[in-house]
Amino acid sequence: MGCKFVVVSVFWGILAMSITHAQTNRKFTLKRGFVEEKLRQSIDRYQVLAKRVPLHMFPRSYDVSTDSLIVTRSNSWTSGFYVGSLWYLFEFSGNKSLFEEAGQRMRYLASEQYNTSTHDVGFMLYCSYGNALRITGDKDYGLVLSQGASSLAQRFSNVVGCVRSWDNVDSSKYLVIIDNMMNLELLNWASRYSDDPWLAKIAISHADKTIENHFREDYSSYHVVDYNPTNGAVRRKHTHQGLADESSWARGQAWGLYGYTMMFRDTKEQRYLDQAVQIAEYISNHPDLPEDKIPLWDFNAVGGPDTERDASAAAITAAALLELSTFLSPDAAEKYQLLGEEIIISLSSPRYYANKGENGGFLIKHATGHMPAGSEVDAPLVYADYYYIEALVRYLKLLGDS
Repeated sequence: MGCKFVVVSVFWGILAMSITHAQTNRKFTLKRGFVEEKLRQSIDRYQVLAKRVPLHMFPRSYDVSTDSLIVTRSNSWTSGFYVGSLWYLFEFSGNKSLFEEAGQRMRYLASEQYNTSTHDVGFMLYCSYGNALRITGDKDYGLVLSQGASSLAQRFSNVVGCVRSWDNVDSSKYLVIIDNMMNLELLNWASRYSDDPWLAKIAISHADKTIENHFREDYSSYHVVDYNPTNGAVRRKHTHQGLADESSWARGQAWGLYGYTMMFRDTKEQRYLDQAVQIAEYISNHPDLPEDKIPLWDFNAVGGPDTERDASAAAITAAALLELSTFLSPDAAEKYQLLGEEIIISLSSPRYYANKGENGGFLIKHATGHMPAGSEVDAPLVYADYYYIEALVRYLKLLGDS
């Protein structure tokens, strides 16, 4: 598979989102020049990062105390984000070195199209190959994505109605996490690509079952739902990365918001838009959302001004809110667009956005990976960067063509 240096569409004309709501008379807080400058600065940072990453590996985080880059192999759920960020930055700039770096790395991702041992094939392939296909039109990328979707579909259970998230030695457990909403986008795409309605039905079944069992009355989300694989009954609802079983893990809320916004875009089913709006309401109205709109790592983890934030949850939320705003009436659109803008402003400030040469080349500081395990706490995370860049790109699309 070769990386063809052919851009089949102008940057502004083709993004992986539908802008369905008229943008006339919208007021924008951020200026085009500000957003473009942050993207240019991000290119500078990533050119630093690229020099540190071994060719067959993928950057995940950075340990400032030892000046050590933390990298993974292709089978990590985070492997596609770096490549996806490169594609977004190339799309914005036309910088050939970004194109070449992305193409090089993708050769080491291709094998994941056959990976049936994880639900995260969507993260791995759609963020990387999905963006590559959209930008270049190289049909070989579509073949990889299609095979990846077929592999993902093998994890679906008709009895449970969901795609299994984690494999478990205990066969009585069928674990589904809120994060898995993000992998449905690959199934939706592949259904359109291959004209196979079954793949879309899997995504719809999973999304509906998640509405039914993952969310509380206030639209906060459980992290993990454990189903009985023989009859589909819920065995237990709990957390893995949150503060407590009944708490609201911040990144889980962001995954839900993004996932249901995407499901509405792909299906136009009103229940998904309603769900996304209710999750957005939970986040935006939460009494413990800090003034700068960067959430605590868990919405229930209130412990004073030093409680760790999760900038990755903020970045995902911002990208989701900007897309959500395109599907709503002007008043509702303005509310969510404004919150997205506030998050971008905070993430772009010196508190969260690293200077060139700092942070190992990563953009965003103060993310939290897995607090209960003490892993990647107050650290840069590659997916925080990816969704921050995506939010900037989406904002430019909202601003419209020059």
